[in-house]
Amino acid sequence: MGSVDEERSLLEAELNQAESNGLYTGDGSVDFNGNPVLKQTTGNWRACPFILGNECCERLAYYGIAANLVSYLTKKLHEGNVSAARNVTTWQGTCYLTPLIGAVLADAYWGRYWTIAAFSTIYFFGMCTLTLSASIPALKPAECVGSICPSATPAQYAVFFFGLYLIALGTGGIKPCVSSFGADQFDDTDPNERDNAGWGIGFGIPALFMGLAIGSFFSGTALYRFQRPGGSPLTRMCQVLVAAFHKRSLKVPEDSTLLYETGDKHSAIEGSRKLEHSEELKCLDKAAIVTDVETKSGDFSNPWRLCTVTQVEELKILIRMFPIWATGIVFSAVYAQMSTMFVEQGMMMDTKIGSFTIPPASLSTFDVISVIFWVPIYDRIIVPIARKFTRKERGFSELQRMGIGLFISVLCMSAAAVVEIRRLQLAKELDLVDKQVAVPISILWQIPQYFLLGAAEVCTFIGQLEFFYDQSPDAMRSLCSALSLLTTSLGNYLSSFILTLVTYFTTKGGQIGWISDNLNEGHLDYFFWLLAGLSFLNMLVYTLCASRYKQKKAS
Repeated sequence: MGSVDEERSLLEAELNQAESNGLYTGDGSVDFNGNPVLKQTTGNWRACPFILGNECCERLAYYGIAANLVSYLTKKLHEGNVSAARNVTTWQGTCYLTPLIGAVLADAYWGRYWTIAAFSTIYFFGMCTLTLSASIPALKPAECVGSICPSATPAQYAVFFFGLYLIALGTGGIKPCVSSFGADQFDDTDPNERDNAGWGIGFGIPALFMGLAIGSFFSGTALYRFQRPGGSPLTRMCQVLVAAFHKRSLKVPEDSTLLYETGDKHSAIEGSRKLEHSEELKCLDKAAIVTDVETKSGDFSNPWRLCTVTQVEELKILIRMFPIWATGIVFSAVYAQMSTMFVEQGMMMDTKIGSFTIPPASLSTFDVISVIFWVPIYDRIIVPIARKFTRKERGFSELQRMGIGLFISVLCMSAAAVVEIRRLQLAKELDLVDKQVAVPISILWQIPQYFLLGAAEVCTFIGQLEFFYDQSPDAMRSLCSALSLLTTSLGNYLSSFILTLVTYFTTKGGQIGWISDNLNEGHLDYFFWLLAGLSFLNMLVYTLCASRYKQKKAS
């Protein structure tokens, strides 16, 4: 027995020596078999191309559907403008809600690797189902005959939405994990690694790329670094609340070192560094008070009665991040217009450039072009200039970057409203108000609103991802990534809710309403101004919340 203990001690000593020499990672990451990993043969940029390939193909598959979905619903399934937009935003909302499922599975049970693998497969089956629904004649409604357009049958709707929502489930295991899994490939305890900066065919091509995404992801298995699952973060939060309530009558000691924490350098939470005590929300510190009974018995093992400071700080961090998180919902409602109302607006504009016809959904390409344009401009020009004034390594903090994006989103919706005002004026001048036909104003006038939305996306979404990854506790990074994605989900649901309210109130008394099936009769510009106003108010609230935020401190 002694020899086994001696061998174990020797092994631990060798590992500690190797870690101190910098041979192994210092952030607790392991290889596929659960063993400590050598820095020279795993992780870093050598592993990232496989993860990036998975993310790139998954995003291509997702946007290949999202950008064209409103057109498919109106033209092929013969839905009205409001119904189609509502279905799109509800589906997109679900796509950003399911990451909560994937995050809990990744952080608590499976780890990020197996979560990505399982849900990518579900995603692929959903893509195949959607492709079949758009390819097989029996699974889609007949074409319109004149003005008579037959509705889809319940069975046709069932197959289409089954595939669509399988995709929503599949993306739930990829979105919260893939960015964090990529970041896991860099040891943040090593300064050298930290901070390196036809419809059937239309659905079939993204399905093909989703298959390539799965292949790309599995190809890099031997090179990946893995973070051990730290147990359910939801359970740990409940333990803090229960323990604090149980000790609600006790007084928190003035000296925070008297609060309970493990004695060794590692946290009691698997895969997490210790967090330093903060002075906010002291009522939660009661969960870490060591009572006389616990001291006498020497039993500190019941987490429902006694929690570590790190465990308490995890919950504090989430509470502090909540106001910042909540202000992302309105921005996501604005972003949802790119695949709904922007497309419907473009369908009522002149889409011809000479002999070439521009599909309205393809204008979202300018959002991508804007992102590609602004990312290097931001990193190579704006950040160095800002760094001279702010003295911050990244030029702007994540919070400042997000605030800039919220301001740009106000400009984006204002630009969309101005274009719609001009389109409606032209429709009136040419006596096209009562006719459901495109107005002869070039669809290229939509480019500024897409370009502004791309700039806002670079600031807000990237800043949001950086903020939630940097500020989240180590063992809750997938959950926090999922929470950042939840703002997109709720933003899409908010967009659906606003559409419902606007339709209800503006069609009272037999009125046409702001958003009618014939947009020439409506006032889509009022809807865009409404979102611009909500975005401005949201920016003011965000500014107040961001100015009061306290940063995380990890040991």
